[in-house]
Amino acid sequence: MTERVILEPGMPAPDFALKDQDGRPRALADFRGQKVILFFIPKAMTPACTMESCEFQESSAQLQAAGYRVLGISRDPVERLRRFADRDGLEYPFLSDPDAEIHRAYGAYGTKNSYGKLVEGVIRSTFVIDEKGRIEHALYNIKATGHVERIRKLLDA
Repeated sequence: MTERVILEPGMPAPDFALKDQDGRPRALADFRGQKVILFFIPKAMTPACTMESCEFQESSAQLQAAGYRVLGISRDPVERLRRFADRDGLEYPFLSDPDAEIHRAYGAYGTKNSYGKLVEGVIRSTFVIDEKGRIEHALYNIKATGHVERIRKLLDA
C-alpha cells in the first residue's frame, strides 16, 4: 500500500492539466483569480457519484453567485464523462484522470476500507481552492449524501 499525501489549508493546490468531458484541456492555472471547488468521485454513472454530481449541478448557480467554480474529476475516460454529463445535465467541467496522477497529488487515491477490506482506490474528496491557488478546505473520506449542502454551509453559499 502506498503512502498518501494529505493536503491542508494554506498549502498550494497541485496544478494539473486534464481533458474535460468535451476533450478540451483544462488546467488549474486557467482558474487563477477564481475560487474553485474541486471534487473527486470514484466512478461516473454510479448511484452515489451521480447523486453527488447532480447536487453540485443543482447548487452551481448559488455557488457561482458566491464566487465559486465547480470542477469534477474522476478516473473515467473522456467518452464516459461525456455520456455522464449528457445523461444528467452536468454543465460544469468534469475532468478525466485515468492514471490517477492528479488523484494521488491531492491525496484522493490510496488505501481505503471497502466493506471491511483494505483496498487501493479513489477516496471521495473535495477541495476548496482560493483565487491564488491555495487550499482553503480539504475534505477527505466524505459521504456523498448531504455533502454538497455541507459545502454550501461551510462556504456560506
